[in-house]
Amino acid sequence: MFTRNKLSASVRRALLFGAVINVAVPLQALAQDTNAETDDEATPDTSSVEVIAITGSRIRSPGVESTSPIFSLGAEEVGYLQQPEFERIVRSLPSTIPADGGNVNNGTAGAATVDLRGLGAERTLVLLNGRRMVPFNFNGQVDTANIPTALIDRVDVVTGGASAVYGSDAIAGAVNVVLKNNFEGVQVDVNHQRSDEDDGEQSNIALTVGSDLADGRGNAVASVSWMERKPVLLGDRPLGQFGINSNTGSGLDEFRAGQEATLPPQGCQGPNVVDLSGSGSTTAIPTRFELIGTGVAGQFREDGSLGDNCSLFNFNPFNYYQTPAERYSATALAHYEINDYAEVYTSFNYTNTTVIQQVAPSGTFGAQFTLPLYNPLISNQARGFIIDGANAAIADGSLLDGGSWNDVNGNGIVDEEDSLEVRLRRRTLELGTRSERYDSDIWQIVTGVRGAITDEWMYDFSYQYGEANRTTVRDGYTNLTNIQNALDTRDGVTCAVGGNCVPIDLFGGFGTITDDMAAYAKAIALQQQKYEQEIIQFIVDGPIEFVEIPWAGMPLTVSVGYEHRTESGLLEPDECLKLAPASCQGGAGGNLLPISGSYKVDEFFFEGLLPVFDGQPFAYSMDVEFGYRTSDYDTVGSTDSWKLGFNWRPIEPLLLRVMEQRANRAPNIGELFSPVTTGLDNATQDPCSSANAGNISESLRQLCISTGMRDAQVGVVPDIISGQINIFQGSNPQTPPGPEKAETFTAGLVWTPDVSFANDFTLSVDYYDIFIEDIIGEFSAQEILDQCYVEGNTSECAKIIRVGGDLTGSSAGVQLFTTNLKSLQAEGVEITIDTDFDLGDMGNLEVSATINKYLTQESQSSTSVPVLDCKGYYGTSCDPLSDLRWIQRTTWSYEDFTVSLLWRHIDSVDVEPTEAALRFAEFRQIDSYDYFDLYASYQVTDNVKFTLGVDNLFDKDPPVLGNDIGDTSSNSGNTFPSNYDPLGRFYKAGLQLTF
Repeated sequence: MFTRNKLSASVRRALLFGAVINVAVPLQALAQDTNAETDDEATPDTSSVEVIAITGSRIRSPGVESTSPIFSLGAEEVGYLQQPEFERIVRSLPSTIPADGGNVNNGTAGAATVDLRGLGAERTLVLLNGRRMVPFNFNGQVDTANIPTALIDRVDVVTGGASAVYGSDAIAGAVNVVLKNNFEGVQVDVNHQRSDEDDGEQSNIALTVGSDLADGRGNAVASVSWMERKPVLLGDRPLGQFGINSNTGSGLDEFRAGQEATLPPQGCQGPNVVDLSGSGSTTAIPTRFELIGTGVAGQFREDGSLGDNCSLFNFNPFNYYQTPAERYSATALAHYEINDYAEVYTSFNYTNTTVIQQVAPSGTFGAQFTLPLYNPLISNQARGFIIDGANAAIADGSLLDGGSWNDVNGNGIVDEEDSLEVRLRRRTLELGTRSERYDSDIWQIVTGVRGAITDEWMYDFSYQYGEANRTTVRDGYTNLTNIQNALDTRDGVTCAVGGNCVPIDLFGGFGTITDDMAAYAKAIALQQQKYEQEIIQFIVDGPIEFVEIPWAGMPLTVSVGYEHRTESGLLEPDECLKLAPASCQGGAGGNLLPISGSYKVDEFFFEGLLPVFDGQPFAYSMDVEFGYRTSDYDTVGSTDSWKLGFNWRPIEPLLLRVMEQRANRAPNIGELFSPVTTGLDNATQDPCSSANAGNISESLRQLCISTGMRDAQVGVVPDIISGQINIFQGSNPQTPPGPEKAETFTAGLVWTPDVSFANDFTLSVDYYDIFIEDIIGEFSAQEILDQCYVEGNTSECAKIIRVGGDLTGSSAGVQLFTTNLKSLQAEGVEITIDTDFDLGDMGNLEVSATINKYLTQESQSSTSVPVLDCKGYYGTSCDPLSDLRWIQRTTWSYEDFTVSLLWRHIDSVDVEPTEAALRFAEFRQIDSYDYFDLYASYQVTDNVKFTLGVDNLFDKDPPVLGNDIGDTSSNSGNTFPSNYDPLGRFYKAGLQLTF
């Protein structure tokens, strides 16, 4: 017969539910038998999420006794990584995929986010000491740069949904960062790292000071830190120096041979230009010309003449593989026991971050201009080329007066007095690079009181407020309005609009734009963003003594609580950014409009744990766990979440656990209140353009015409540029999105046998299935194009807006409004192994591994759209998602030495099947990748420790794929820099002083 001591029963009763109520530090009123046998590993700790630690148990990780699977990363393992950025700490975990961070450039929000199970960062709830962190943007995402890594005690990753516990946003699960709340002494951490190429430096200094209060009745700890991350340009690496075409493979041979990109012919050259066989942008230098709606097009030469297209612009070298950042952070925690019935606690966190994103110099891109042909800056040869082509277009019916032609003198032919609607694709290198500087101040305060109501019941009342303030400065962009003014000149010195306008010469190569022209043509824009979060919470928990199963030995324990939460956001762009359709900034990807919105939610919740068996034959223990939360939003009404599960130990070494949950996510402020603006999305091709001219059937031709093209334009207009297409996005005020609903199921086992060859052997195997209905999002631009031009769905064709027949103009694009899509699913198996070996005089050897195998990773926007399967694929719609990933760590400790090796495995992935035929053969698969990171430390004295590390020990190069094979934010520098190490081997060194 199995028995348990008094401490075991008390801890098991209180902690399983003290954990679920988000207690940040231990409650002083826990019953404890001072005569019970204890050890360090069994010390009760309620600071985690769903944690139990029982005296005498061999269970060492929070996940092994929880009904929901939990992966835990301890402070020691966090130290092995030597990473001052939390996002990089969790990025390599098999349960996460890379989100926004330091390796995202074009598309970054200047933050670092976490994405569990590939379900989106907005569906992952990030907690600090069991409490919500204030989001940095309208999409409810948390910038993990605000997490003080020097204070981390443990990181718990709860998977399979946690909305019943924490409320909305926890559909994929929750990441809870538990901080050291009883720190004593002084600790200084200094770390530095740099690449094998002597760049990419990252430095971090942290000072932590803590002390007990009033003979152990409380504790106060404060930590301040500084971090700086230096940039690495694509041009700093051979792989990023020029673009490689993902479809043709052009540029691949030159890269492998160490050659530079092939130059265009003489007279069509300039900085960073490549010939037409390369990969680059058609917004080039010298300027490209296009008469809208006709086949009249060409490219200027450096001498001002106009002929056939002759060059592309190599935008690669200006972009970042690693964005620069600087961070200042301060965190303070304190708790103090007033008496047996009240303990006050508080925490404060403040972070100031600066992140800079940079892309290639701006340009006029697909902007439409009215070009007066009397402009004297146009050469006589070029003017004749344009006039002859325009009159030919009149003859074939593609150019009409009142369309792209204004017949000023009414003579029925195009001449010098007329004006034309044109596109001048000029890369404005003279204005410098484009950049966005994100300056953020985020702070949050929590204060509360907790304690015992009776010997068994406890309470926790808290208030928290958080605020995120951000200023974004956009620099180096072209001012489209001013450029239009500057084109209307009769003498090349003054403009028709007068004032301080300076005529601009776009009709040649590099250098035709003078400093005065550049000053007038340049646009700098500002935007301010503010987000506020306020939470009031009250929770009581304890046992209900009269509800007890006789053979269980313990009664039902419950927690009941109420939470009131207010979220509000404000965006104020300047007048430049408000201009539609593409702001005054050419190359900025669209305009911005003010956003102001808020919502309130009142939530009531309860949870219960009912012990069923305790110490019985074939039922060493069994507990039933359940919970329910009802949330009343002032925007979408009421939503409900619940959970029901059990954990059962038929014998002491074996734990079986099952959990079924109904989770939800209400729409956030961005999804509810965003006005319709212009942006960019990724697509592979315009089926009606010249790029597909040889494959246009009669049925496709008629579909093209139905979307605003004339017959003469089909197969003639230019293709979309660099795999990007304009979109019109925002909330639909007539049909706002409703909440998402998820059914999540997890089942698994934890085996802790007593084996002779190892100590503390633990094996856990968990199955998870997260199925989300009515997901909030937008159709992709590619889905709309396919539904129209492949499936012939006329309702989707109506969402395609063409100007002059093509999709490259700033007023053209695809309508993508936020709505409820059909479904999203992640299903898989995760395995964790952990053990250690006593080597006697040779020290100790610890071995652990976590393996994730995806069984399903699918989404579907609607019943009429095919299912998108991302498991094992990458492409325009799927970031690389390996169906098998693992991390394995081996650590040897001998006296004052520690050496640890981390093995990161990423299984092979294939290009999306629907895109395979478009892609160059060598770019249709990424082989399996194995990275090895080495760590070593030496404890010189009790107060001094040195650490060394090498990441990517064998200097493995990233896969070469070109720039057009994925979405812009993840596919850059001819690879996927967040998924694979783009910078090669990194060396790390650190010093830790403790007093």
